[in-house]
Amino acid sequence: MEIDRKRTTSAVNGKFWGSAAVDWAAIQEKTCRPVYTAAFDRVGLKAGIDYLDAGCGAGLAAQLAFERGARVSGLDAAENLLAIARERVPTGVFHVGELECLPFPDGSFDLVTGFNSFQYAASPAGALAEAKRVARPGSHVVVMTWGTPEGMEAASLVGSLRPLLPPPPAGAPGPFALSDETALRGFALAVALEPLEVFDVDSPWQYVDLTTALRGLRSSGVAARAIENSSAEAVDEAHAKVLTSFRQSDGSYRIGATFRCLVARA
Repeated sequence: MEIDRKRTTSAVNGKFWGSAAVDWAAIQEKTCRPVYTAAFDRVGLKAGIDYLDAGCGAGLAAQLAFERGARVSGLDAAENLLAIARERVPTGVFHVGELECLPFPDGSFDLVTGFNSFQYAASPAGALAEAKRVARPGSHVVVMTWGTPEGMEAASLVGSLRPLLPPPPAGAPGPFALSDETALRGFALAVALEPLEVFDVDSPWQYVDLTTALRGLRSSGVAARAIENSSAEAVDEAHAKVLTSFRQSDGSYRIGATFRCLVARA
């Protein structure tokens, strides 16, 4: 597969997703921990398997898999995030690289996951095709994306940054493009994966105070892109305005979020 190096995942996203790596790892990444756990339970992750997390970020999912006895590999666009992943899983094999061009031989893994990652690739279909290539025949590939945005509290935070972001390229998919179950199953079928099941996981975002919430929300690659296009102050102001609705009596914040997972067979 020919890769356009000007549009690859690392070139486009690496600097954004690694710009606040410590805050991402300490605050925001763990908001998806229930999803990782549910996915591993669903596929029966067990000791001794070869596992790849494609778009592994700071390695929380990799750490959870390692604690279950898996042999862990990971790939991400951001070296700053991978430095944390290597600390969490010292025996893991982690690469900076392209989701569309994975540096592994065919049929290397018993499980491949893309937790909120494939949709950020320059070519989502190319990234998923690569996940299938490196998965052993008959093994599982898991795709995690946003749940249905209607009625989801976290969707209002995602939407709050839209005015601060640069105009997307013509035809670019939005963050909820794969939230529809039919679209998600079709995404897998297009690269000859066999969809087995789709399930949703509630994974609320919780923060002890406003300062922590703003740091966590500011650490995403999308927020970093908005900051570059506007300012950190503008991003904080947009988030703070929405967060007002989710303040609890003790000063903490709780925002409902749902993620959708597809389990497919390679």
